[in-house]
Amino acid sequence: MIRIRHLTKSFGGRTVLDDVSLDIERGAVTAVLGPNASGKSTLIKCVLGLVNPDDGEICVDDEPIVGTWRYRAKVGYMPQMARFPDNLTVRELFSMLKDLRRRSVDLDIELFARYDLGAIAKQRLSTLSGGTRQKISAAIAFLFSPSLIVLDEPSVGLDPVSTTVFKDKVRKERSEGKTVLLASHLVNEVEEMADNIVYVLEGKPFFVGTVADLKREASETRLDRAIVRVIGGDDGTSRD
Repeated sequence: MIRIRHLTKSFGGRTVLDDVSLDIERGAVTAVLGPNASGKSTLIKCVLGLVNPDDGEICVDDEPIVGTWRYRAKVGYMPQMARFPDNLTVRELFSMLKDLRRRSVDLDIELFARYDLGAIAKQRLSTLSGGTRQKISAAIAFLFSPSLIVLDEPSVGLDPVSTTVFKDKVRKERSEGKTVLLASHLVNEVEEMADNIVYVLEGKPFFVGTVADLKREASETRLDRAIVRVIGGDDGTSRD
């Protein structure tokens, strides 16, 4: 689904991504993890086309994405903090998005219905709580039935019931062959949802494999302890 080869990106003379090559598996949930300033956010933004790499190639479905925008029709994106025009109502926001995409049929409104967003259709976005805005963001991410779903800290702000609904939706999409790229600091969330892990450290993938692989390598049953052992070493220092 996603093929990345020799991806490099620098900001102000600082190399953020250093010759990154990896594949993101189709029909699986791949979690991108790493400490702050490790390069994981830049990697995701490159995949989304929000940041242009200095060198290297990213392909989605075997098509290079640099310099083109058409592949974005396949992408659903849920940012950590979505910003919407405050003067619009919920109904107007969804109508605007449908007009921009020129689609009003074959829409995936499951989360819109599960979160009962129709009940607040006439409310202005400026009046809504952060959690409700996050529900709207989740509904938008799946609205156009994307084959690639990029989720950045998706459960932040969601209550436990809404989080469970969201996780069920992700599992359903995965079972239908969709590709999910997940960025999360919540190890329990990653352990529950992810099939594969890409751990980015100092601009490079330090570990790429399944959750089971990481646990096996660390001889641990819990993902958080496995990450500490494999990534940080038994004494908390990085491996050479």
